[in-house]
Amino acid sequence: MLTSALCGPGVVLAQTTAAPTVPAASAAHPDLWPKASSPDAMSDPATEAFVADLLKLMTIEEKVGQIIQADIASITPADLATYPLGSILAGGNSAPGGNDRASAQAWVDLARAFRAAAAARPGARIPLIYGIDAVHGHNNVVGATIFPHNIGLGAARDPELIRRIGEATALEVAATGADWTFGPTLAVPRDDRWGRTYEGYGENPEIQRAYAGPMTLGLQGELSADHPLEPGHIAGSAKHYLADGGTQDGTDQGDYQGSEQGLIDIHLGGYPAAIDAGVLSVMASFSSWNGVKHSGNPTILRDVLHGPLGFDGFVVSDWNAHGQLPGCTNESCALAVNAGIDMLMAPDSWKPLYASTLAQARSGEISAQRLDEAVTRILRAKVKTGLFREARPVEGRLEVLGSPEHRALARQAVRQSLVLLKNEGSVLPIRAGARVLVAGSADDIGQAAGGWTLTWQGTGNSKADFPNGESIWDGIKAAVTEAGGSAQLSVDGAFAEKPDVAIVVFGETPYAEFQGDVPDLDFRPEGPLETLRRLKAAGIPTVSVFLSGRPLWTNPEINQSDAFVAAWLPGSEGGGLADVLIGDAQGKARHDFTGALSFSWPRRATGAPLNVGDSNYDPQFAYGYGLTYAAARSVPQLSEVSGVTASASSVDRYLVDGKLVAPWTLVLGDAGGEAQLAVSADGESPQKHVTTGAVDDLAQESARQFVFDGSGPASVSIKGPAVDLTRQTNGEMALSFRYRVDARPAGPVSLAIGGGAVDLTPTLAAAPLGEWRTIKVELSCLRAAGARVAAVDAPFALRASSAVTLSISEVQLAANENDTVCPAAVGAPTGTP
Repeated sequence: MLTSALCGPGVVLAQTTAAPTVPAASAAHPDLWPKASSPDAMSDPATEAFVADLLKLMTIEEKVGQIIQADIASITPADLATYPLGSILAGGNSAPGGNDRASAQAWVDLARAFRAAAAARPGARIPLIYGIDAVHGHNNVVGATIFPHNIGLGAARDPELIRRIGEATALEVAATGADWTFGPTLAVPRDDRWGRTYEGYGENPEIQRAYAGPMTLGLQGELSADHPLEPGHIAGSAKHYLADGGTQDGTDQGDYQGSEQGLIDIHLGGYPAAIDAGVLSVMASFSSWNGVKHSGNPTILRDVLHGPLGFDGFVVSDWNAHGQLPGCTNESCALAVNAGIDMLMAPDSWKPLYASTLAQARSGEISAQRLDEAVTRILRAKVKTGLFREARPVEGRLEVLGSPEHRALARQAVRQSLVLLKNEGSVLPIRAGARVLVAGSADDIGQAAGGWTLTWQGTGNSKADFPNGESIWDGIKAAVTEAGGSAQLSVDGAFAEKPDVAIVVFGETPYAEFQGDVPDLDFRPEGPLETLRRLKAAGIPTVSVFLSGRPLWTNPEINQSDAFVAAWLPGSEGGGLADVLIGDAQGKARHDFTGALSFSWPRRATGAPLNVGDSNYDPQFAYGYGLTYAAARSVPQLSEVSGVTASASSVDRYLVDGKLVAPWTLVLGDAGGEAQLAVSADGESPQKHVTTGAVDDLAQESARQFVFDGSGPASVSIKGPAVDLTRQTNGEMALSFRYRVDARPAGPVSLAIGGGAVDLTPTLAAAPLGEWRTIKVELSCLRAAGARVAAVDAPFALRASSAVTLSISEVQLAANENDTVCPAAVGAPTGTP
């Protein structure tokens, strides 16, 4: 039996429902943990009395509704007349009307529609709390200011800058009608192979400790016993509690395999400071500790968080994380509530989850005391956020989105986040009057912004999607022209007149969460290195600007560069780079480099954890490293032995640029068996029912044409060792591929994965002949059709018995950006998912 002081001074709620049993290796001991405390103003007597009176008026249906959160892609305002939910969120790929390029006014209208529907409900009439992932500015909304991701801000080492960014972000979020952001992110990434590394400020928790309080105060302001948050401030949520950055092999949603002292010394990081600053919620991590998921571990969620850490806000789970607990599904999980989750984030499963949770509350599986405890915490935060007041003076002030003041702040953040790794011959700053060639991705704001930008993965964004932004190229061009020089943009680095200097912008393309997990830290694209070599051979001094969400092994690129700048993911204000790279009319620096590595730069590409303080610490560039103009230092030729002996395998890319990605192979089959083919082979296969050859799509011979002759059953498969796509399926990823119908199907054609198949016949029959199209089939749809997503050895298979000719290219997993389909399962009635 657990007891906790949860509802303010002198009020104790007994938890009578048995909490989950936790093995000793995963059980926290509160007496070992440091002390923290939510401010007294969070649970002042007036607030507690108001909440207690409100709680007495609520029905059990209303109470259960308060602890369920739905995503706007799966709920409408009209649903609130039937379901008394207490919260909504706009997830990474959710937007008004399913349009991720929706106007800011559409976001305001959406918020108002949901609030009006909640206000029209009979009964206690408790307002919704509406959350959003504003993790580097209000990054879901076109026109908002996009700040550098946290990895860059960590390099800045400036807590006051962080506070101001929090203030600006809160104001832009409030202007569009949301109340709550899922931040600050306080992860301490210890393995840079993790796909969320860029969401962490640094590998050493000293940065999180310094930043957590200022970011919380920037977002929320100081809590007051006399009034709720000031207009223009929003509620924060410290995440992801706990050790999301410490999982084995850097696996997202993975397992922290370590001691309790390691949790305290490293991964507790900024949480005490955020709690002391008054953060109103904490988000529990997907990850686990020694095999026990945090969202089901009461010793972490209750005994520690509400014990020595003194947290009086509420705990929200991550996206359907409750469904990962033993004995639970997305639709039912009393265990999470009993373990200490106060609000269940159930984006698309909210309706059955509401029904099951209500039944569990009625039966006593979730006790009345535990339900009241959770609702009390949520109501307390709603009072403090100001949701019970009618006036919203900031909402609708859309001129604050991308305002000059906020853009100037973001530009300053870019300047301060840059880390100079090399500057031989003082090629930087670039002198006044120079002829500057700019190559690579300099005009791509989407790449500079990275993941969590307009969409979850940050993919598919163009410069036009950032009307208030400035690309790196535009910033450089303006600065060079102002200094009396000339600038030319050439993506491939070609030039007619030899430039005085070249700037090559390159790096990682956008990703988020598990899609960014990598097996090693080798930067593999060959194009940038070829460009650098070509420029060096021509005798042109070259500056590399490297965009990335983590340190990567780039020794060959550094060797071919006279100067090398780690720019991280700078966001929408590319002019901040020009402020530092381009000198004034006299050729002197306008701003010096001030950034210092918050992550150690690897000497080898293997990806083995590399963190300051390790006994075997051997970096290429150490934590805290960063050159300046004022203190120049030479960098010798670096070893180009990566330490990686084989090419990495891919769980989400299968046929790209006309090549199969390791370890995948192309297999054709018919009644006579299967034949494995090299994807570059032309001509017919040994299988008589289906043949293949290379055709052109995005580039020469970048696609495969498959001719099914109709003489019998045949298949085309991409096969390899079994991989687990459970996370990708839960994350609403899709199987994406480009296709061209060259001869219409004379009979059924199915798409299969791991034992589940869906009918592509209507799609193919309706497609124009000879026209390339892209289709995204939801993995969850294939799972519903019978796919065993936990062990997939054929992530793509086409099957047909009748004649059809199809060309296929770019087969890979992709994010659901409201552009997916769910064809009927083979054998199921039309329209069945």
